[in-house]
Amino acid sequence: MQALLFLQGKPQITASELARELEVSVPTARRDLEALAMSGVPIYPTRGRGGGWRLIGGARTDLTGLTQSEVSSLLVALTQSGAATPERIAAMRKLVRAVPEPFREGAQRVAAATVRDAPWGITDGDEPPVVVAELQRAIAGSWRVALQYEGSSGSKTSELVPLMVGSRGPRWYLIAAPIVARTDAADAGRLRTYRADRIVDLRLLSMRGTAPTGFDRARAWSEMVERVEGFRGAARAIVHVEPWAVRALTDRFGAQARMLDEAPDDAGRVRMEVRAHRVDALAEQLAGWTGAAEVVEPAEVRDALRALGERMVALYREHPSP
Repeated sequence: MQALLFLQGKPQITASELARELEVSVPTARRDLEALAMSGVPIYPTRGRGGGWRLIGGARTDLTGLTQSEVSSLLVALTQSGAATPERIAAMRKLVRAVPEPFREGAQRVAAATVRDAPWGITDGDEPPVVVAELQRAIAGSWRVALQYEGSSGSKTSELVPLMVGSRGPRWYLIAAPIVARTDAADAGRLRTYRADRIVDLRLLSMRGTAPTGFDRARAWSEMVERVEGFRGAARAIVHVEPWAVRALTDRFGAQARMLDEAPDDAGRVRMEVRAHRVDALAEQLAGWTGAAEVVEPAEVRDALRALGERMVALYREHPSP
């Protein structure tokens, strides 16, 4: 079955190509192809230089029986289900090859435009917002979307071409752009990043929306990550940490944590630097680590922690347990 899936995605294959794809020996791949022919599958070998195995008449057997909507749903599920393991990558590659020709281009767009990135405290159980699946369907069909977004300056509705969706830690992001006037193509000079959890409404529009010519997805994602990392790391603190808590604190802060001293000090603690996007946010994240980590600088973070502690004391003093 895997041999046939591979064959229907190419005009011709050799036993060597099939062996590499299935990670088997060449004789085994050749026996698989011969077994397909003997079982009645319409394939035949061509001999000599440039030869290989072909489907008779260039036929394409629709093994899946899937509709376009079902194909998109399968690709969406695969791209959302955790990190890019070799098994998941192989499954996506086989599914893309197996789907009927009219659906294949959209399936390839979904696979290429979805990223699962590991840092920032990701867990494989993180579920993407429902809106992510709708964005992936828009990408598959090359449709524009009307997106209502709740940002720092309030709510705004925009007409955009969704270009990429991906997770960075537990949070999902959209990279999109408005179109160039009087065209269907997204404007490469107006790329924007949107947090999926701040999209309050999304509608697929019956208007085409395509990626800019030569759009480099890997570069766009890398630049987005670098930009968001900068926002996240505007506030910093130096903390003395108990050795047993170093791994947990590193997991919590991800790329926003780094070791300063490997060797413990006289009190048996090590120095780390941690970052967040604001002083108050950094203090809130560190408050739960009071028994394992002490902030030694800067004074602004220590003051924010002190103020947070005073508010907690006041709250529970005024409202004691019954």
